[in-house]
Amino acid sequence: MNQTSDVIIIGAGVIGAATAYFATQQGLTVTVLDKGLPASGTSSACEGNILVSDKELGPELELTRYSLGVWHGDLAEHKKLWEFESKGGIIVASRESSLTSLERVMAAQASYGVVVEKLDPDALRQAEPNITPDALGGASYPEDCQVQPMLVAAHLVRLATEAGARFVADTAVTGFLRAGKRVTGVTTTRGDFAAGAVVNCTGTWAGELAALAGVDVPVLPRRGFVMVTEPLPPMVHHKVYAAEYIDNVGSSDAGLQASPVVEGTPSGSILIGSTRERVGFDRTVSIDALRLLAQNATALFPFLAEVKAIRHYHGFRPYCPDHLPVIGHDERAPGLWHAAGHEGAGIGLSAGTGKLLAQALAGMTPDLDLSPFTPARFGEQARNTSHREEATA
Repeated sequence: MNQTSDVIIIGAGVIGAATAYFATQQGLTVTVLDKGLPASGTSSACEGNILVSDKELGPELELTRYSLGVWHGDLAEHKKLWEFESKGGIIVASRESSLTSLERVMAAQASYGVVVEKLDPDALRQAEPNITPDALGGASYPEDCQVQPMLVAAHLVRLATEAGARFVADTAVTGFLRAGKRVTGVTTTRGDFAAGAVVNCTGTWAGELAALAGVDVPVLPRRGFVMVTEPLPPMVHHKVYAAEYIDNVGSSDAGLQASPVVEGTPSGSILIGSTRERVGFDRTVSIDALRLLAQNATALFPFLAEVKAIRHYHGFRPYCPDHLPVIGHDERAPGLWHAAGHEGAGIGLSAGTGKLLAQALAGMTPDLDLSPFTPARFGEQARNTSHREEATA
């Protein structure tokens, strides 16, 4: 049996790394376990978005705004470590119906305190001179930001270990230790680890890990592709996407969906997204998805038709059917906590999720009510599993 910790965190992506960092800030003893290395899952296969612009009114927007405050507050001294950019976002409407819908969304968000400015065609082209001539207008969101997600995970794990946490790589969790119904630790390929609390931060694998504890957490993988262009002079100055992107984010359709998201990077390359489809963990490269990415991007920025794409990558977003993450204590398996299911918003929401969960783990009342994200919303479904059932997590 390894040394007992206050908290075991399973998964060293951005969610697990942020939870580890803030848990150490609360004075808790922390062990982080990962079957690979930091950011070896979804966190290494995304764009690093911290978006306010694509959120509808409700709990996710509240968590987004709280997280933004954590990025700009608690984590501000470290922002250079992960290439934090306050570049702002612009939503573009190229159809009258899209413009009408965008104006309705803007009004609702502004009433909630989101900073947003309507852009007429002239203002839009001043902000993005290379935008399509078909654009009828847009909306500017100066609070939208971006980070390099692999650097976030790596540095937060490092900062946590410097504050006393322990990180154990290449360690797959195979089951849970129990005292009666209570989870008291985990079994792994490197032996048993005991703790007062175990936090499931395994992203798209969160449902599989929860099943080892006999509870149902319906987190599913949703595959997405990103293309990367050759380095260019500055041509795209914000995160720019079409108004249809918001509908795709909120859709539960299992089929292939694509809407253009285009942004420059400090290296000069342009990132082109985004696609969504539910195909399980199928890692096959989809030519249809890449073709749609290219078509949509060149429709938004015509100059891209003459630009070379030098590579692409893809991964799996942890998707929940109700489009809300799972954050908090699981009363169906006392001692087990979850922080997963953030889908495409995980990078941006990681800071707030980690801080709020650390507060709860330390016995404090979190700054934000976590009840909308409770695992209990999935009911009392449970599976009969051995206390030491072995499976890959």
